[in-house]
Amino acid sequence: MERGKDYNKTSIPEKRELPYRLMSEQETVPEEGIEIAPIGPPAVSRRAAGIRASPTLQATNRARALRAAGHDILSLSAGEPDFDTPEHIGQAAVRALKQGLTRYTPVDGLPELKQAIVEKFRRENGLEYVPERILVSCGCKHSLYNLMQAVLNPGDEALIPAPYWTSYPDMVVLAGGIPLPLYAGFEQRFKIDAGQLQRAITERTRLLILNSPNNPTGACYRREELAEIAEVLTAHPQILVVSDDIYEHIFWQDEGFGNLANVEPRLADRIVICNGVSKAYAMTGWRIGYAAGPPEIVAAMKKIQSQSTSNPTSIAQAAACAALTENQDAVREYCNAFRERHAYVYERLDAMPHLRCLPAEGAFYLFPDCREAIARHAQCSDDLQFAERLLEEAGLSTVAGSAFGAPGHLRLSFAADRKTLEQAMDRLERFLKAL
Repeated sequence: MERGKDYNKTSIPEKRELPYRLMSEQETVPEEGIEIAPIGPPAVSRRAAGIRASPTLQATNRARALRAAGHDILSLSAGEPDFDTPEHIGQAAVRALKQGLTRYTPVDGLPELKQAIVEKFRRENGLEYVPERILVSCGCKHSLYNLMQAVLNPGDEALIPAPYWTSYPDMVVLAGGIPLPLYAGFEQRFKIDAGQLQRAITERTRLLILNSPNNPTGACYRREELAEIAEVLTAHPQILVVSDDIYEHIFWQDEGFGNLANVEPRLADRIVICNGVSKAYAMTGWRIGYAAGPPEIVAAMKKIQSQSTSNPTSIAQAAACAALTENQDAVREYCNAFRERHAYVYERLDAMPHLRCLPAEGAFYLFPDCREAIARHAQCSDDLQFAERLLEEAGLSTVAGSAFGAPGHLRLSFAADRKTLEQAMDRLERFLKAL
């Protein structure tokens, strides 16, 4: 899209008051300035045609289909913990069901869950919110989608550090915005710096997305790095910051977890924190996420949610309330398990030929640079073909780095048991040594 063009102007005349009044039988829609689609069979919208299906879900589903067809497939493509939801959380859902919590709840979530989220922010993050600044949605992904729809206008630019989670750019496009990736590669340890951010900002910049710990790299921003980014942002009051903290509790950096709101309180009214119970509590299928931010933005997100899903599932909300308020031992156990798995997989990858790999500091992914290996494979010219060959020749499912805005890499999830990881690393090593 051209930056100079005013995308806020509409071609529909201002005198047209639709769709908020009914037309009389004699009235016709004014034709001037309206683009009429050619008559033909029903077709999908340009909006739907202009985005991708989730590459990570596609990879996971392909591995499942091959396995169901009898193929020996090991999958390192899944972006979810392999643990079961803790027993006490499931029991909370059972109690809610028996007590009849099966009707609509408020659109923005049960009052007791919103209060639990407020207390979570106070206890774990040192941040003060009130329930009116909290929105509970159908997963963190839903919170992010609501936010894009609430704050972006056509032509607005959203800055997305790359490698990025696959859904960010398409969410921006669905809201009419322009996604602008800021690539931070291996040499930058997959993190943008303040100078890079400053150079990317224009008069159209409206949004910056920060995800730490990061999917797909496991990279984490340190407080001093966030402070430098915050210094740039203070001079640009039109920019809202999204802090995607979904991997907050899967974290082993030597300094404690912190986000931009912790580092620079002056930006508090320009930050929306998105989080959820999926990763920390092994509750991916329960679909409960939440957002905290400025009241006017949260109110707009609530309005959008009221016209799409309405409230999140009532029983899942009860389970999420138990997750946030009751015993937290499982969260620590899962984190310790992921840390041990990371150490094993990183050590194996670091010793393999034709790869470069940085250690992660959180989440449950490693993101090796495979460009040398790709160049050595006679049938591969890019990471997409390399991932395909790895699946077909070694029975190992991964996700190509191109899906995350980083060609030449692979995302490997270590959210799998030790036996699976050992077998997967053995297969990958044999594959690489044969090149």
